[in-house]
Amino acid sequence: MECEAEELQFLGMVGIYREAAAILRAHRPLFARIAAAFVLPLSLLFLAHIAISHALFSHIDSDDSALDSAAPGTPAQRRLLHRLADDWLALLLFKAAYLLALLLLSLLSTAAAVFSVASVYSAKHDALSFPRVLSVVPRVWRRLAATFLAAFLLLFAYHLLFLAIFVALLVAADSGSGLAALLAFLLALAYLAGLVYLSVVWHLASVVSVLEDYKGFHAMRRSKELIQGKLWTASAIFFLLNLVFVVVEVAFRAWVVRGATHGIGAGARLLLGIAMLAALCAVVMLALVVQTVVYLVCKSYHHESIDKSNLSDHLEVYLGEYVPLKASDVQMEQFNL
Repeated sequence: MECEAEELQFLGMVGIYREAAAILRAHRPLFARIAAAFVLPLSLLFLAHIAISHALFSHIDSDDSALDSAAPGTPAQRRLLHRLADDWLALLLFKAAYLLALLLLSLLSTAAAVFSVASVYSAKHDALSFPRVLSVVPRVWRRLAATFLAAFLLLFAYHLLFLAIFVALLVAADSGSGLAALLAFLLALAYLAGLVYLSVVWHLASVVSVLEDYKGFHAMRRSKELIQGKLWTASAIFFLLNLVFVVVEVAFRAWVVRGATHGIGAGARLLLGIAMLAALCAVVMLALVVQTVVYLVCKSYHHESIDKSNLSDHLEVYLGEYVPLKASDVQMEQFNL
């Protein structure tokens, strides 16, 4: 890493991006293999999901339109109803399979990237290799899965609470209450801000789950403590990354999935699809490294230091077992600034 631990706390958004880019450049072969093994399939899965979902929805719309014009009680209507039921079942099964595959690849990608960046930061990063990363990843992702489940439950409860209050305010607004309409608008803004906050805490908790002896709700709580003082920086970083992600998604939908309706040829759409796959893969890889750098910046900001020797020891694989960083190994020291 270019920055010493004491200097990390002073990094802003641009500095964090530069630090992440420096790590990627310095260890290009390793991260290229991680990208090829985990991030590229993840990105391909996401884009394929967009294209396949569009095709399935188009088929459902076609059958639905045909059903509207079919005479009631006829064999044609029964066939269309049966086919429409099959279409929806296929869509639901596809979505379920997609979400499971997406979750697995996301956890494996996060585990590989966080472990690799932490190894780069440790005292023995010269021994870091792709086979070593592969041997550790299967043991780390279980901790990440527990944190994902905790984040999912929190987000589910958050969405449910928002919907309940928002619907109640909309009902009151329909009855002529101007105050209720204003409160509904303010609630929507607060909801978006809270969603960004929970997303940032979740991303940081994923790093905590790998590098410290926390998982699940404990990792979320630890992440909440670490993010204090750096919330605006972390939010701006993840907002920008997500913005680029959304731009790639929208462009893929418009130019590749629906490109034929805009007169874009098959060859051009194929090239555009490959370019967007490469762009998405690069953004995801950068985001995975950035979230680990943000974790280190937050620890430095709170004057916490992880002893590099202990960190390296705990990132080693002994007898085929991955040992997470224990709380006793985290050296809390006050920097003399």
